[in-house]
Amino acid sequence: MLLFDIDGVIRDVAGSYRRALQATVHHYCGWEPGHETVDALKGEGRWNNDWDASLELLRRHALTHRSNTPSSHSDALPSRADLIEVFSRFYFGSDPEGDPFTWDGFICDEPLLVDPNFFAALTNRDIRWGFVSGAEPPSARFLLEQRLGLQNPPLIAMGDAPDKPDPEGLIRLASTLLDCSLGSDAPLIAYLGDTVADVHTVMRAQEQVPQQRWMSLAVVPPHLQSPGQSEARAHYEENLRAAGAEVIFPTTQAALNWDPNQD
Repeated sequence: MLLFDIDGVIRDVAGSYRRALQATVHHYCGWEPGHETVDALKGEGRWNNDWDASLELLRRHALTHRSNTPSSHSDALPSRADLIEVFSRFYFGSDPEGDPFTWDGFICDEPLLVDPNFFAALTNRDIRWGFVSGAEPPSARFLLEQRLGLQNPPLIAMGDAPDKPDPEGLIRLASTLLDCSLGSDAPLIAYLGDTVADVHTVMRAQEQVPQQRWMSLAVVPPHLQSPGQSEARAHYEENLRAAGAEVIFPTTQAALNWDPNQD
């Protein structure tokens, strides 16, 4: 069984979710965190949720730049509800609650990292697949059902389970997709993500269900895959391995060459 994260694995969110995070922070304090800053925060393994990551960057910026904060910006952190509203306007557009076909935000700029044939190939190999993501359900379904054309894809999204690295969503979806109980007689369950939090999710699943065979697979997010980012990519991969990733793919597409029966 092969389960997937979505952001950075199935779609490139550097120009959407990550851009919305950067724009949201800038909206409140006038400073826009660069990719290196966001990568470092994500590398801590605690900030999988981009709303919480935005608040944390604002908090850290306020602590280190109070004396230099322009008078037009307040030192007080916004409420989480207010920040989510601002973030959603950047990400979804002018009408976040409206028809997905009318969205005009950063979500419209998300390149796909796989196509429907990718999942057809997994199915042809008798590999069951599904998604465990921290993405908002409307965003995840828009991607999987409308853009990739997947019919009722197995999905755990934001709000369906506690945020990663809590493994509840991973364990629940895996249990649902299996014909048998989790345990030594069940097939290997692999999870492909792009952050330390994704790796920690698998490690915690292993702790909670030690009799089950789990494997953490990883891929470096697209913004680090260009030749000019080789040093940053190597550092990112080191963090993934240190967290417990057993296999790091060069791209998500390379997962088609993965043999789940190979030790």
